[in-house]
Amino acid sequence: MTSSDQAPAGRLDGREHRFALRVYFEDTDLTGVVYHANYLRYMERARSDMLDRAGIDQRAVFEAGGGAYAVAGLDIRYRAPAKLGDTLVVVSRLTRLRAAVVTIQQRVMRDETIVAEATVEVAFVAPGGRPRRQPAEWLAAFEPLVWKES
Repeated sequence: MTSSDQAPAGRLDGREHRFALRVYFEDTDLTGVVYHANYLRYMERARSDMLDRAGIDQRAVFEAGGGAYAVAGLDIRYRAPAKLGDTLVVVSRLTRLRAAVVTIQQRVMRDETIVAEATVEVAFVAPGGRPRRQPAEWLAAFEPLVWKES
């Protein structure tokens, strides 16, 4: 059984990845609204699931000494509050693919409402922390997922 077989919520839908989740008490602040930093957790889970669904085995490459992704840049906007009990979907799109960097746009949605949106730039880095070219098979797996505006 692969980790994909165990993943509870994510799926690739064409070039978009959709990751469903529910807001629990632990996600909220005193007022019952999702604490701002938790959106970063939601987006990270969605990105990790998206990579898994695309056939990217991050753990194997890391354990073999190949490197890992690190967030190099993040721009986030909060649009509407999510609250205790809400069902949310994180929609992720790859918008740019370079040798060492992937840019991902993510939206946290409640039905048709954008709750938060972010552009995240992740760089593949060697164990010492220097940027390095992503494995060729990863670039090949990503290429069909890159969002191209029509």
